Amino acid sequence: MSLNNSLVLFEEQEHIGIITLNRPNAANALSKKLLDELMHVCSLIASKATIRVVVLRSAGDKIFCAGADLKERAEMQEEEVFDAVKKISKTIETIAALPQPVIVEANGSAFGGGLELCLACDVRVFSEEAYYGLTETSLAIIPGAGGTQRLPRLIGEGRAKEMIYTSKRITGTIALSYGMCEYAVSAKDTSRITMDLAKQMASNGPLALRAAKHAMVTGRSLPLAEALDKEKEAYSSLLNTKDRLEGLLAFKEKRKASYQGH
Repeated sequence: MSLNNSLVLFEEQEHIGIITLNRPNAANALSKKLLDELMHVCSLIASKATIRVVVLRSAGDKIFCAGADLKERAEMQEEEVFDAVKKISKTIETIAALPQPVIVEANGSAFGGGLELCLACDVRVFSEEAYYGLTETSLAIIPGAGGTQRLPRLIGEGRAKEMIYTSKRITGTIALSYGMCEYAVSAKDTSRITMDLAKQMASNGPLALRAAKHAMVTGRSLPLAEALDKEKEAYSSLLNTKDRLEGLLAFKEKRKASYQGH
């Protein structure tokens, strides 16, 4: 299946939903039209049981996403700017809320809202040579789509404050050392690493993938005892599934399990 819009491309391969930001001539900036198309694709993915893992990537090899479309924003009135910021935030929250694991392949640099988009994903694959940063304070604003909250949770409050206060841009290699990404590899290898990860995830039980994500996301802001209850609920939801029985049978028969999402 393939759904191709002008600014966002989508295709499904072997239970992997692949989203591609497709504005390479504008640094894949988050224009209103691109955000509308991205929301449409996310709505499709969220309701599609055959998609087990999502990959988010972009066209071009220099910039993954430069963030907000500043040329478009320069033409806006104050109220329109506020609405545009809300639209970016809502779209990034929609990415974060997808029930499937989301891997972002940021094979080029990501700044501002582009990095906030990466931070909303579950696993990040960066390029060693590219640069990443929340650069909003250099424009006399602050990250407004989750950056002030997600970055400290990933790399610690001190590092996050340093990056945001200075508008610092760091390489993928340094991002890895900070804990901002899970992989930092040569740009030519980001696609291979990302798809290998996606295929490995997609080979596991799809209901289990969703339940594991739900348990981690809902539990992370709770006291441990309450978070453990969330885990028990998620675990219990899998006990009566056909996939769980298939997993046990496949283990007993020493073969690869064939999960159907039931």
